[in-house]
Amino acid sequence: MTKEIKTEILINASPEKVWKVFADFQDYPKWNPFILSISGAAEVGNKIKVQLLPPGTRGMTFKPTVLVKQPQKEFRWLGHLLFPGLFDGEHRFEFLDNRDGTTTFKQSETLKGIFVILFKKMLDNNTTAGFRLMNEKLKEKAENL
Repeated sequence: MTKEIKTEILINASPEKVWKVFADFQDYPKWNPFILSISGAAEVGNKIKVQLLPPGTRGMTFKPTVLVKQPQKEFRWLGHLLFPGLFDGEHRFEFLDNRDGTTTFKQSETLKGIFVILFKKMLDNNTTAGFRLMNEKLKEKAENL
């Protein structure tokens, strides 16, 4: 089973400003209601530690592998629940330069595995709401830099 979640928001700030806020993982506890923390060396091939708190859940901590890190363009990781094939999530953050001083920030996740069906309702409701909350707070912070 495969499930995809997609969100996007227009931010009235350059990709440089948006990336500056996004990539400052140490500041996440101060503004990010969805991703409470990211720790570790966030470089391609490395595992990082991510703590998520989708609204209405107890949250979770996992250790995905960084797949892409292109400053001001894209950041992507792949995480697994227990082991590959059960519940795998490829999370993507994209920073699209609209060439007018604004950025379209896209946050998406492609989920695969036999457990996806078990989490469908939570993904549709809680996780999607978490994406939107983070997007709004990122917009607010980047626009006020």
